[in-house]
Amino acid sequence: METNVTKIDSANAKVEAKVSKERVQEQENKIAKKIAKDAKIDGFRKGKAPANVVKKLYKDNVEQDSIAQIFQELLKKAVEELKVSNSDILGEPNITKFERNDDGSIEINFEISFNPEIDTSVIKECLPEYKTPRVTKKEIEERVNQMLKTTAEIKEVTEDRELKSGDIANIDFKGFVDGKPFEGGEAKGYALEIGSGSFIPGFEDSLIGMKKGETKEIQVTFPKEYGNKELAGKDSTFEVTLNKIEERVLPDKNDENVLKRFFPEIEHPTYEDLEKRVKQMIKQEKLNKLYLDELKPKLTETIIEKFEFDLPKTVVDQEMEMSFRNSLQTKSEEEIKELQENPDKVDELRKSFEDTAKESVKLTFVVDKLAKQENVDVSDNEVVQAIYYEAMQQGQDPKKYLEYYQKQNLLPAIKMAMVEDKLFAKLLNLEENK
Repeated sequence: METNVTKIDSANAKVEAKVSKERVQEQENKIAKKIAKDAKIDGFRKGKAPANVVKKLYKDNVEQDSIAQIFQELLKKAVEELKVSNSDILGEPNITKFERNDDGSIEINFEISFNPEIDTSVIKECLPEYKTPRVTKKEIEERVNQMLKTTAEIKEVTEDRELKSGDIANIDFKGFVDGKPFEGGEAKGYALEIGSGSFIPGFEDSLIGMKKGETKEIQVTFPKEYGNKELAGKDSTFEVTLNKIEERVLPDKNDENVLKRFFPEIEHPTYEDLEKRVKQMIKQEKLNKLYLDELKPKLTETIIEKFEFDLPKTVVDQEMEMSFRNSLQTKSEEEIKELQENPDKVDELRKSFEDTAKESVKLTFVVDKLAKQENVDVSDNEVVQAIYYEAMQQGQDPKKYLEYYQKQNLLPAIKMAMVEDKLFAKLLNLEENK
């Protein structure tokens, strides 16, 4: 076999090979003998059929298996010449030429890609500066009151006073559009917290100042984006009667029984314990927001800009192909038909994903290399826990949620995203700044 292995760059190489007729026949005879051992061929005892008979009866199998074996030998030889290990080879080789010549020889050209060389010291230039978020006393106090509010006792207001923001109004109401009642626009004994924003804009504010037993007519306009299209954007009138006023009575902030709801693990929790935990909670929320809104996008953008290394072509091509196929799912039948009839437009569309594919591949390799250097990893159990947590937040069955991700083969992508966030958090010292 004549081979010419050329290293294109530090991540790609091309191989040009010519396999003689004799070598092809030799390999086909080996495959034929192997098949003959188990094949039952009329007129011959098992394992005794001559190679030429087997090759004729099993022509396609013999040719395909022979080419596959020869190709593996070529690949092995190329890897040895390039002085890279098999574990460094990425994806499947891209065969660019396969021809059977008239003399029985075969010409095979293919491209292979391998792990690129990356100078990770560049990461020092990529880390954005930031100020650790501050948490004010006011923010702590407001959050503590929100938490205590969940344990508050609801009591009816007995004094003769007006309804105000924060009160719970027990109301009867009936709505009209164009002078006619509409479906779902009537209720009795409905408890509405004033200021919650749970009703049509303007409705709750219009109730402020009412007194127990009072009936009032309110004019409001349904939002244009309202779910019920028959009501969206229309003016309406509501007749509202205030049956009673209720309010939440916050518990004593030093009540140990109340504090134990937030600190079941502490025997004698204090209000100071609650403040400390709330401060840490708010700080973490601010850090998370800072990371997602500013630090992560900036760090990602700078990594793509600053890191320079040769990208494995086969991996970039696979990323382009995946993006191309995903884009087809959003196209109409007419657009699909147009692409089927015009190969140039298919190539043009596929090529349009090249830049984003290169950026994605570059980021993936940088994250993978840095994660190994920084000993950052995410266990399968952590991935499952994250999916379960997401499911519970969405009010979904965690097991079914996990099964969906498994069936869609999305777990590797989720794990990679988690590794990326964990790595970036470490590089940015976010954990130390909690």
